[in-house]
Amino acid sequence: MVSWLSALRDTPGVTLNTEEKLLADFQRDSHPDKVCLAGREYLGENGQPIVNPLIKKIKQQIATDPTLIPEYPPPLGIPEFTSRAAQLALGRDSRAIVENRVLGVQAVGSTGAVRLGAELLKRCSSWAGHVLLSSPCDESLPGIFEAAGIETVKRHRYWDARNRKVCVEEMVEDLEKAPEQSVVVLSASGHCPTGADLSQDEWKRVTEILVKRQLLPFFLLPAQGLHSRDIDEDSWPLRYCVSLGMEVLCAQSFSHNFNLYGERVAHLLCVLKENTDLVAIQSQAEKIVQTLWSRPPVEGARVVTTVLSNPAHMVEWQEGLKGTVERCTLTKERLREKMRLLGSRVAWENLMKSGGLYCCIGLSVQQVEFLVKQRHVYLLPGGCFNVSAINSSNLDYVAESLHLTLTSQL
Repeated sequence: MVSWLSALRDTPGVTLNTEEKLLADFQRDSHPDKVCLAGREYLGENGQPIVNPLIKKIKQQIATDPTLIPEYPPPLGIPEFTSRAAQLALGRDSRAIVENRVLGVQAVGSTGAVRLGAELLKRCSSWAGHVLLSSPCDESLPGIFEAAGIETVKRHRYWDARNRKVCVEEMVEDLEKAPEQSVVVLSASGHCPTGADLSQDEWKRVTEILVKRQLLPFFLLPAQGLHSRDIDEDSWPLRYCVSLGMEVLCAQSFSHNFNLYGERVAHLLCVLKENTDLVAIQSQAEKIVQTLWSRPPVEGARVVTTVLSNPAHMVEWQEGLKGTVERCTLTKERLREKMRLLGSRVAWENLMKSGGLYCCIGLSVQQVEFLVKQRHVYLLPGGCFNVSAINSSNLDYVAESLHLTLTSQL
């Protein structure tokens, strides 16, 4: 008798991604000083995911609200949630919103938002069928587009590991050569996994290429407000493209900035040139959603809606974001100082310029392997790591481990 599950297990290519494998290896590691810098959650000084008191309070209020009826939401999500999410991304006075050129769809996690966007793209008859991702990028992205039946998924250069910075010239060169009407997936802020973003002037250069080559930007907005402490600044690249009259897609996630890791709250934003196309796009989105998740979960979306609908909550929420960013900035400063005291010759400028959850210090494969196997410090390829995972308990050990790695003859 054929064992279908065994056949699936043995299928070539069905493996854990790098992050999942690192986390699994970390769990099995019995070393007393082991440190995991590869996770996705924002962690506090105690090493546990940060819980914003406001979010905790609102969740408790929702759970005990007798007026809330347990019913399915519409396929495209809670209308007020999609409206507030669009305003957060584009600004309340966005011309696209005023002209009714924006479609918002509540999605199941950021991966769901990207998948829905990919499915919509596949149905565009005029599209060339090419997708460009940054190198490096979140490991899940290629598979999401491929699962939607998009075969031509390529990379454009983004991160210069040797000089520890965004290689803007190479990125522009690659976009210049991209086939017209390609889709370019871009991180609006908090690039994963490097934490390195373009300046506004650099964004303007990239946008010129997008317009000239008729390239469609597909923005990722994974943690608005947790890069620069300013929700408007973190969405500036998206808003700039929209202000030029460009069509855009944007996958918003609310896991990090609302501490809703288990609720999978996300949103796909579609900004069109003409509102005459809105009904047709909405109809397509509804059909696709019915085959993906039918109806999105409601609890997390209710939390986000409650915050974004209340000015006092908005102020308190943004203060919480600032506190998280300030802790990460202080952590980077302390790490840089520890490295200086240990005699590091690296200036670590990129460490302080990085934003969001991640930072990348440009390590070789051998150096990363040394950290994992010899020092039990788990981090992503290239030396990319979760800044918030460093705290007072492991700072000295992490700094010493990095110093040993950089000074060893590997």
